Amino acid sequence: MDKIRKPANSSAEPRQGAQAIRRALAVLRILAAGREDGVPLAEVVQATGLTRPTVHRIVHVLIEEGIVERHGKSGRYAIGNQVPELALARPRPSPLLVAARPSLRRASADIGDTLFLTVRTGNDTLCVDRRIGAYPIQVLSIEVGARRPLGVSSAGVAILAAMAAQDARRIVAANEKRLDAYRTGVATVLAQVAAARRRGYNLREIGLVQGTKSISIWIKTPDGRPAAAMTVSAVRTRLGPRREQEVVDILQREARIIEQNIRDGVA
Repeated sequence: MDKIRKPANSSAEPRQGAQAIRRALAVLRILAAGREDGVPLAEVVQATGLTRPTVHRIVHVLIEEGIVERHGKSGRYAIGNQVPELALARPRPSPLLVAARPSLRRASADIGDTLFLTVRTGNDTLCVDRRIGAYPIQVLSIEVGARRPLGVSSAGVAILAAMAAQDARRIVAANEKRLDAYRTGVATVLAQVAAARRRGYNLREIGLVQGTKSISIWIKTPDGRPAAAMTVSAVRTRLGPRREQEVVDILQREARIIEQNIRDGVA
């Protein structure tokens, strides 16, 4: 059971409060990844590294506040109905999404395959936009709103590759317990990150859906931090060596335009 020592002086109190908030947010991020189906308590415990009594206590406080709900039949925990209500306080899309929309339209039209925009949120990735291309066979591997630990998806590897190596290692290590659920591990993710860093983009030869392939290009904020990635996913026969380079060129062109739009404050 987690023990909280009594602070020697009042200066320690804000730190204790911050720790409780961070723990609650960590639990919420895991529950968000489960979407409507929810997540078993044991999985939350494993993913956060917190003790079961601590997670149980946090979850039940969040239930009392309407932020989390428990499914009666499955016993799983999920984000509650009050969260969408809170989101109404900011109905406008993020500046990054506004800056990216023209590029997403162009890239989708030029490439013809499914295009995703994925942002970094803490140690996770979140899909915020998906464009269906004109090609008859589309790869719909991830829905808008899907959350994954950084390093699991092609976009997540790309975002990590755009970071300083020590920062990427720290995040992957923090996600270690969550990677098992996606049949990967720290060594595998770090090797993928290193390869993407050398290449200048991430290439995933085997996508989330069997028989598919993905290419991801990172997008940075004006201060140089990677904030998002654009990903094209297609059936493998659509991404041979020649077309792979064509897709990379289109994505890199649009990523630079998005970065310029962010700097210019395009809204």
